[in-house]
Amino acid sequence: MTARDIPPVVVTMGEPSGIGGEITLKAWSLERRSDPFFVIADFDELAREARALGTGIQLRRIERPAEAREVFRDRLPVLHEALTRPVTPGRPDPANAPAVINSIRRAAALVAKGEAAAVVTNPIHKKVLADAGFPYPGHTEFLGELTGTAHPVMMLACPGLRVVPVTVHLPLAEAIACLSEDGIIAAGEVTARALVHDFAIPRPRLAVAALNPHAGEDGILGTEDARIIAPAVARLRQAGIDVFGPAPADSLFHRRARTTYDAVICMYHDQALIPLKTVNFDDGVDVTLGLPIVRTSPDHGTALDIAGKGIARHSSLVAALSLAREITANRARKTLVA
Repeated sequence: MTARDIPPVVVTMGEPSGIGGEITLKAWSLERRSDPFFVIADFDELAREARALGTGIQLRRIERPAEAREVFRDRLPVLHEALTRPVTPGRPDPANAPAVINSIRRAAALVAKGEAAAVVTNPIHKKVLADAGFPYPGHTEFLGELTGTAHPVMMLACPGLRVVPVTVHLPLAEAIACLSEDGIIAAGEVTARALVHDFAIPRPRLAVAALNPHAGEDGILGTEDARIIAPAVARLRQAGIDVFGPAPADSLFHRRARTTYDAVICMYHDQALIPLKTVNFDDGVDVTLGLPIVRTSPDHGTALDIAGKGIARHSSLVAALSLAREITANRARKTLVA
């Protein structure tokens, strides 16, 4: 399979009043000599943003993903998705939520049909989508529903560290209450498979973080580690996965510790994201594991406070594009070998 045989990557709109448009334009400026991508966005709004940046970036409206390859070096290809109302930077409008949601739906469908290689999602504003009736906590759950995936798993990755939270977008008290042996096992199994097929690691090593200080200190600092996490680790090991834990989280993320595993299964959102963003704040990537399609995303939010100012960093989107292409290539090689 040659590079020309692989379809272009599709980038979604994201929250229109955030920095998604800006970082997409900047990423194209950097990536225009690389493998092509196109964006699903409101053409006129993105053209306005391009003019506001003052960089001379040109766009081309396309009707089919296949057209992206022919125009990519000179213009950013745009598959039009009309917004309902004009955009004011930094001020989300729920009236535009249907376009945001539809851009994700269209992107997933294009990848499923083989017209796009992977989907890279720009950041969404979860509260705005919820106010518009969107019933999912985020991209992970929505893409799981769209692809019929029962247990999609969220991974955050940067050079030297991969982390997977078992519970994701929940208040901390609810996350602890929802922690289960089966949930840990599902996250571990999906992660181990993805490390083989998506990251080309033939014998992945997993670490499992403890929930409580000192892994519960024999029960005096909490019983969840012994009652829930340790049995899950034992069952993962019985399934043939190279795994250890529950390991105290305060000693899992220093430089030497990071050489002992390929990914860490964490118990809640911030236990995973704090170390990753400390290690590499600018280049982290969100990857949804377990899907039949490839999906990555920048590991940051909509940044409404700097929207429209031209100062947003695009390195995380560039990293997400790069990882999407890498996973696509790894899956293709695995399929050819099989």
